[in-house]
Amino acid sequence: MEQHRTRPPQSPPVRRGAPLPPQAGRGGTRTARQTGAGAGVPKTPTAVSPLVQAVRRFPNPRLTGLGSGLFCAASMFALACLDALLFGSSLVVYGVLFLPVCALTAVWVRRADLVTAVVAVPIAFAVGLLPIADSSGGFFGRVMGLVTALALHAGWLYGGTLVAGLIVTVRKVRMMSRRAAQRRRAAA
Repeated sequence: MEQHRTRPPQSPPVRRGAPLPPQAGRGGTRTARQTGAGAGVPKTPTAVSPLVQAVRRFPNPRLTGLGSGLFCAASMFALACLDALLFGSSLVVYGVLFLPVCALTAVWVRRADLVTAVVAVPIAFAVGLLPIADSSGGFFGRVMGLVTALALHAGWLYGGTLVAGLIVTVRKVRMMSRRAAQRRRAAA
């Protein structure tokens, strides 16, 4: 099987200190100035608060658009099954569990796919309702139970979508401001 090039043939060689992909860790770009190699004097580490250290220990995956949708839908389906077993299909418990899943989906989606988090969240809410919606009367009874649950508990759906939308908007604004700052630095 033929393998295609990942870079164009005239692309410049990769320079040392280039940005690392998200899978490489949180470090990002390391330059000689940051490591202290340029000056010959190693940099002393700055004191970091315990809260920042705890946040840095959390996983930091970067999910694609499809991956974030699958994560959200699978999580909501699993939580709905757990809700059916432990709490007797409580839609309030399901709604409360929906909010952190929305936040995680919006935080873990990669920058190029930010919009997909807001689209995937309502779909995942509906997928998760399948095990806990009222299902008396066969296929049409299940569909009516799903529609009724969506209508009666739309507040949770809107709230989770709003949480994801706010997080995605903040991430997008921060990304745009960083790019503008890089352009200003490059122009100077």
